[in-house]
Amino acid sequence: MRRDSTRVRLIRGVLLALVGLFFLFPIFWVFLMSFQTNQDILRMPPSLFFTPTLDNYIALISGKLETNAGTLEIKFMGNLLNSFILASCSVALSILLAIPAAYAFARYKFRLGEDIAFTILSFRFAPPLLVLVPLLTYFQTIGLVNTYIGLIWVYQLITLPLILWITRGYFEDISEDIEHAHRVDGHGWLKTFLKVAVPLALPGIAAAALLAFIFAWNNFVFALILASADKQPVTVGALAFVTASGIQYGQIAAALILSIIPTLIFAIAAQRYLVEGLSLGAVKG
Repeated sequence: MRRDSTRVRLIRGVLLALVGLFFLFPIFWVFLMSFQTNQDILRMPPSLFFTPTLDNYIALISGKLETNAGTLEIKFMGNLLNSFILASCSVALSILLAIPAAYAFARYKFRLGEDIAFTILSFRFAPPLLVLVPLLTYFQTIGLVNTYIGLIWVYQLITLPLILWITRGYFEDISEDIEHAHRVDGHGWLKTFLKVAVPLALPGIAAAALLAFIFAWNNFVFALILASADKQPVTVGALAFVTASGIQYGQIAAALILSIIPTLIFAIAAQRYLVEGLSLGAVKG
């Protein structure tokens, strides 16, 4: 029996390794491409053996891209900073607004409550092109075109419904008896919300924040239309690598690797909070 269980664990480990390799191989290949020239990338057949170069990363950091037509100035590092500002600020604002709203929808039943919640969720379903033209008109009127405030406001269409609906489910899973016990001790509803409900829903909040950050980071259409080059994120700034002299595949690969790093760091941080939240040991109904 022990030998059979060891064999099962070995087979399971091999299968998990193969699945992980299957999904991670594209990232590994892009990582290799970021250290290659266009000639190495485009040669046939492809090869794992090449002379690595840091020219792609140097071009991104210095802002000067060497092409056959000459030197092209790019603002990738500025685009990377823009992505971080837009994604982090939009998620922070959505958390501030969505967490109390999610708690209200989970704990209190009021007239048209479900209709309001579904209307908010429908904002996530609507295609961006449906609202871009009126948004552009409004933003031009009130002066929010090409501003961080305007883009963060628009990003709420992406982040706020996602955070609200995910955290609402976690609040509904928390037993109300725990909150009632805290209220019996003389604490008000606000302190109960902050000291009991929010910590217990921390896994859902962390997961929702991570997903919202990824969706906001990957947004393309809103920033393309409502912002110019100095406010655009990396998703739009990557268009600079498609030049008249050809597509700079090496710089695109390096840009992908650099753009993954902030999301990866946030994912690792969120994973730590997920574990802490799950280890609180509360009884859920």
